[in-house]
Amino acid sequence: MPRVTINGIECAFTKGEMVIEVANRNGIEIPQYCYHAGLSRPAQCRICLGTFEAPNPRNDNKLEPMMGGKLLPTCATEATDGMVVTIESEKAVENQKAVMEFLLINHPLDCPVCDQAGECTLQDYSFKYGRGHSRFTDTKVVSPKKVMSDNVYMYSDRCIMCTRCVRFTDEVTGTKELMVDGRGDKCTIDVFPGMPLDNELASNVIDLCPVGSLIDKDFLFNQRVWFLKKSAGIDPFTSSGDNIWVEHNQGRLYRIKPRTNMEINTWWITDEVRYGWKFVHADTRLTQPMRREHGMMVEASWSRAYGQTIDSVLDAKAAGKKTALVVSATLTCEEAYCLVKAARMLDEGVELFVGPIPVDGEDVEFPNPQHSKPFIQRAQKVPNARGIRRVLESLGEYKDYETFVRRASEYGAVMLTANFPSTWVTDELVDALTNTKLVLIDTTESVLCCKAEVVLPSSSFAEKSGSFENCNGVIQHFEQGIPNQHQSKSEGQIGLDLIELAAGGKLVEHAPGFGAQIVDEQPGQVPTASDSVLLPRGKLFDALVIRERMADEADGLGVFVRDVKMPPAPPPVDSDMELVEL
Repeated sequence: MPRVTINGIECAFTKGEMVIEVANRNGIEIPQYCYHAGLSRPAQCRICLGTFEAPNPRNDNKLEPMMGGKLLPTCATEATDGMVVTIESEKAVENQKAVMEFLLINHPLDCPVCDQAGECTLQDYSFKYGRGHSRFTDTKVVSPKKVMSDNVYMYSDRCIMCTRCVRFTDEVTGTKELMVDGRGDKCTIDVFPGMPLDNELASNVIDLCPVGSLIDKDFLFNQRVWFLKKSAGIDPFTSSGDNIWVEHNQGRLYRIKPRTNMEINTWWITDEVRYGWKFVHADTRLTQPMRREHGMMVEASWSRAYGQTIDSVLDAKAAGKKTALVVSATLTCEEAYCLVKAARMLDEGVELFVGPIPVDGEDVEFPNPQHSKPFIQRAQKVPNARGIRRVLESLGEYKDYETFVRRASEYGAVMLTANFPSTWVTDELVDALTNTKLVLIDTTESVLCCKAEVVLPSSSFAEKSGSFENCNGVIQHFEQGIPNQHQSKSEGQIGLDLIELAAGGKLVEHAPGFGAQIVDEQPGQVPTASDSVLLPRGKLFDALVIRERMADEADGLGVFVRDVKMPPAPPPVDSDMELVEL
């Protein structure tokens, strides 16, 4: 296999790879601004230049400087066998300092108020490759701030003209809303007249921007990025299985960012996924259990709500009527298993249904010019339809949601799960549930809350862990980000609690450490007040343990142990700050 030496490290490569690609894959740092693996390579920022030597076949393959010793861009120069590249040579280092000096000439000194501070490559490279002082004494050119779209705000004077955003709208979305306007130090990124930055992937330009120029309006001035913690998540809003980072602090979710997975979503996510999490902290969240008493819905403890849930199912069974369990395709595979087991403990003849599976239009493909796999925006708006069907099929016969709506009036009791981020209840469903005892397990308020016998508040995607199976059959595990909000519980924990009670056991009252909202603080932060709510529970829900139990029970569920893909750990962040003993 051909090899290239970069900064003294010998690396294998495949023909056609650029030097910077080989370096990035092998953890060799080369400063880079305009280069991105998913976009074309204009080689215009010039900070990645290095000195190149290559074997000369006309001189016994001796190493000789390429192009007469000129500096060459590593992002636009193909690696060849025997090539030696140096980014730390005297010429390369002087070039890095010169590039940084030019980039900072008109750049405002507003790092203390910039949202990008802490994850800004301009800051990092200024420290690593810059001069440490400015020789520019003239007045800086000030460029205007601009509203690019409903979600993107631009600080033009911070822009370093890497053109990543322009190339993204040209090459990936194909919508071409962005352009380079002006010349010289008046050069800015702008939208074409009458064409706001408005496409399904528009906010990916925020992630692409290496500095604080393109800013997320939703995240602006909300949190310092060095206080944020990352949890590996999976797209909870569509069937794509896109990999995401759920970023949070002190028990609150602040933003969702794409997590690179070249087999699924490559580098991107849709705005639908990026901004769909607002219901997690919405005023419409269900905060505690409710039950019907004397015809009115009243607040209840979990123990009382569970008791009335069990009574509702047993009363229907005693009256000779069936019970239905509707499992939402927004739930994890492990939660579906626990709820089915719980329902069968109460009524062994329970009938199983898959919840509604909304579809909006058709799948849309976006090309990835630098990768063979396109990015696809999925039309199916639930994350785990295939996984739920797999679980229910392995545990017995199940029917679709349309069949349930037609037959809902036949059942004496219905256990209905939802967990949708937006309005989903139809008039047809409300009418069908008029004469049944409804146990609603949901995240947000809906008209069904007034029709139910019992309402059990459930956790959102950010408050639980488990696995989703995407539309292509890929099963992926994701981690819990924030604690359960208010008095909510995951559907898996609700299932285990009901199993415990149905078996004649008792819930653990005020279990130490369980149910308390733990505030994850860091040095330098002011603690915020948090209500500690201790909730009774059965055995603690653990997705990994449940998956092993699933595999032991049914052959068809063995895939949840054999084939599940586990997420990587969040990347470590090393501080450049020297620590001194006082």
